[in-house]
This record gives sequence, C-alpha cells and structure tokens, in this order.
Amino acid sequence: MGLQKLPGGRINRLIEMCGQKLGTECTVELFGRLGRDTGMKEYNALIRICIEKAKAMNYLLALCESDRKKDLLQLLEIVDVTKISPPFYVANIFKSLGRLMLESLAENLLLEFQICDCEPKNISNFIFSYVVSIPNLAVEDVISKVKSFHAIVEVVPSSTTYEDLITYCCNSLKVHDALEIVDEMCEMGLTLTIATLHSLLHASEESYDFNLFEGAFGMLKDLEKMNLTPTASMYNAIIAGYFREKNTYGALMVLKQMELADVKPDSQTFSYLISNCDRETDIIKYYEELKRFGVQVTKQIFMSLINAYANCGQFEKAKQVLSDKGIPVKNLNEIKSVLVSALASCGQITDALSIYEEIKQAGFRLEPKAIISLIEHLQPDGELSTLLLLLKELEDLDYWVDGCCRVILYCVRHKHLSSAVDLLKQLKDQFCNDELATEVLFDEVFSLIGESEPTYVQIGLDLLQVIKDELCLSPSRKCLDFLLSACVNAKDLQSSLLIWKEYEAAGLPHNVLSFLRMYQVLLASGKYNTAKMMLNQIPKADTHVRCVIKACQTSYAASNAVKKKTKKKGGKEER
Repeated sequence: MGLQKLPGGRINRLIEMCGQKLGTECTVELFGRLGRDTGMKEYNALIRICIEKAKAMNYLLALCESDRKKDLLQLLEIVDVTKISPPFYVANIFKSLGRLMLESLAENLLLEFQICDCEPKNISNFIFSYVVSIPNLAVEDVISKVKSFHAIVEVVPSSTTYEDLITYCCNSLKVHDALEIVDEMCEMGLTLTIATLHSLLHASEESYDFNLFEGAFGMLKDLEKMNLTPTASMYNAIIAGYFREKNTYGALMVLKQMELADVKPDSQTFSYLISNCDRETDIIKYYEELKRFGVQVTKQIFMSLINAYANCGQFEKAKQVLSDKGIPVKNLNEIKSVLVSALASCGQITDALSIYEEIKQAGFRLEPKAIISLIEHLQPDGELSTLLLLLKELEDLDYWVDGCCRVILYCVRHKHLSSAVDLLKQLKDQFCNDELATEVLFDEVFSLIGESEPTYVQIGLDLLQVIKDELCLSPSRKCLDFLLSACVNAKDLQSSLLIWKEYEAAGLPHNVLSFLRMYQVLLASGKYNTAKMMLNQIPKADTHVRCVIKACQTSYAASNAVKKKTKKKGGKEER
C-alpha cells in the first residue's frame, strides 16, 4: 500500500512517531519528499505533538525554578533532555541540578549530551551552569570542579566558559584566580573579549591588592598578543587604582604608557588626574591639556576641579567653578552639592551652609551625600537643631539611616538624651519588621559609649533603660559588652554590677569576654578578693585569654603600687 493510500488513523500514528523521533519540522519536510501532501489531519497531529511537548517543557522549567526535587526527578525520567532546545533552557535545568546538588544525575545527563553529538561549547556551558549553582562552593572549588567535569565528558572548555569563569572570579574579587585562567587561555590560543578584560581590570581596582593590580597592568602591555585594542577606560581603571594607593608616580607612568599605546585620554582620565592634584599649577596644566585634546568638559570634570581647588586651599576658585557657562543647567544643583561637601570636609562650614541655604531658596534640594558630609563635619561644634533640620532633608532610607546614626552619636557625645531617644524610636519604626537591622544600628550607638570618656557611662545606662522600657526591646550582647567596657574605662564597679545582672535578665549567659571585663573592673576598683574569685571562673585554655589576664594583672598591680607609694609620701609629710 502506498503512502498516499494509508488510512487516516495509521497516517496519524506514523506522523506522531516521526514527530516524536525527528521533530515537527523534519516530519513535514520528510512527508513532502515522499509525495504526501500535508493536510488538515496531519497538521492537527503535529500541533498536538507540539502542545504536548510544550506542556512537558513548561512543567520541567517551572519545576527547575521552584527546585521541587522529587517532582523534577520524576519528570526527568520521562523527558529526553537532549531533545530540548534552545540550549538556554537546558542550562536552566543544570542550574537547578546544581542548587539541589544532584551531581550524579548531572554527570549522567552530560554524558548523554556527549553521546548524542551535542556541540562541545553547549556542553561546556551546561557544566559551568551546574557548578556555579552549587551552594557554598568556594571559588577555587568552582574552578576545580568545572575542570574535572570537562575531563569526565572529554570536552575542552570553550572560550565562553573561560570568560564566564573569569567574570565569576572577578565578581568574588578573586583576581589572582582570574589571572591564572587568563594565562591558561593564552596558552590555548584563546582570546579575551574587551568586556571580560574590563571586568578583570575593574576587579583589580576594587581588590585593594597592589600585587594583583600590578599584574593587571602588566597584562595591558600584552594586549597585542591577545589581538585586542586597548581603550581609555582600561587605562582609567589602572590609574584610579594607583591614585587610590596614593601612588601618583605609578598613575603618571600609566598615563605615559597610554600615550605610547596611542590611546587618547578621555574625560574620566582627566577627572582622575585633576581631582588628585595637590598643586594649583597641576590643576591648570591638566585642564589646558584637556582642552588641547578636545575632550568635552563633563560634570565629573567640574566636580574634580571643585575638589582639587578645595584640597589645595583655594576655596574662592572652587566657588568660581560654578560661574562657568559650560555647566548644563540640569547638572548645576549636583555640582553645587559637591561644592558644599568639599567646603564642609575642608572645615569651611560657614560657606558650606551659606551655599546650602542658596540651594534651598532656589527651590532645590541638596544631594544626599552632601547632607551626610555636612552632618559629619558639623558635629564637633554645630547645633543640634541644624543637624535635625539636615536629617529631615534626607528622603532616601539608606542615607537617612546613615545620617540618623550620626546625629544620635552627636546626641550621645553632647548628652542630649531626649533627642537621642526620639531618634532611636524613629529608627525602630523604620525597621519594625527587621530586628537584626535594628540590633546592628543600636549596637553602633553603644559602641561609641564603650570607646568614649568615663562620663558617658550614665547616658549609656539611661539609653539601655529606654530600649527596655519605651522601645520594648531586649538589649543585645554587643550592647551590654560595650557598656561593660565603658565601666572598665570609668572604673565604675556599681554600674558594672547592674550591667552584669542585665546579661542574666536578657537570657545571655556570661562568656569569656564578659568575665574578662568584669575581672578588669574589679581589679581597677581594688576588689582583689572578688577579682580572684572571678578569675577562677574564666576558662584559660586560650593563649590570648591568658595574655589578657597577665596584662590586666601587670597593669593594675603597677597602678596599685603607685597609689601605695603616694600614700606613704603623704604620710611622711604629715609627720
């Protein structure tokens, strides 16, 4: 019987079988070649196959997103993953296997892809997708596991996988590992993309490791071997790093290298150079060079000029930058805010506040960073009312929290208890659903008390009472530790005994640190017998603990000897 004469039921079953094995497009093409016109019934059969596959695929991807292990395993038993396309979907499946740590299943699936002649670069991508999704895996282990999986399926890592690994290392600031991968790529004749190189240079800048930074700079000299053309932003990242390290000579050497490579400096280059000038002549020199190169004067350049002049003590010239007609109206307020911040940080508080008032009268708002700068530099001798007014200007929550903590610390220093309490209440209201954030912020306040003069103990105790009675919060261990430290500094035995009881009331068992601090207070107060009893309760297995105990005994023994000697001298004089 010819294909043309097959009954509808049989042809439908044949189409379904071919559709399952070959796919819908290949099936239509095959039947066309065999002389069978694709009619409505045949298309319906193919549509039914597509819908069933789409359902299965949607279920599979949904299970991958939800990480429902049992259901995912059941579906993977009936779905042929090697038939799934595009590869992006398969990568999502491997990511889920990684999150669920199903290593044996991942390995089996990778071997299946190898057998069915899947493109090596896709298999390499699946490996990377799986490994980086494994929870709590150190960067070194990620690199090792990626290599071992490639060895198992006998596939060479693709350039894309290498670059993904480099980016992964850079995001974790593991620049040393990233540079080793770059070396591997070069040995294999693979080249980096510009985007990956930018990522590597940025990570080098952020790593604060000068040796790695030098390595990244050395790599710039080998760009020709990688068939890459250097860009200004690559050199800018290196220049910024040198300036951050206060290495002006290194930054200028990079600038020279930039010139030799025939790379034209851009506005960002000159922004770094100008903002790090410590002489007025250098500011003028770089500004003239900027114009000679035809580089556009951006808002960053205007900001750099302001900061540079302010740092050189040329405050009037910093103010004169605002009169430049090249400043776009839309950037004027932002640049004025930079001037306020620069003046405040250089101690020119009166001028900074004056410009702040001008901005307000013009109907604009000061930028949050400038407000924080004003709050920070107003604190030594500013008025609380001004600080509270500045705090109200902050609308962004992160900046407001930063500013609020600074004003609370001011209140603690100047013993404005009621204002400190009011701000603590506002903080609690902002983080009513986040106890951890509230605890961290309160700990920051008490840390100041622990490091301050002895006279701060009482305001610390008052704040502790407020936290318990008015805010209905239990003090954290750090909070009590800081207060106990303040008692040590003040040699205040009575207050330390109160705080000692607070540990118990808060359900916090005394630990080595609290025992040591209490031991210090007892020695400082001359309660040697009680101190000896406390000493017996301190675990001494740790070397550092023994060193602290010895240092305390030496310190307070010497202090006691001086006191006795003074008393004896006083007695002789009386006789």
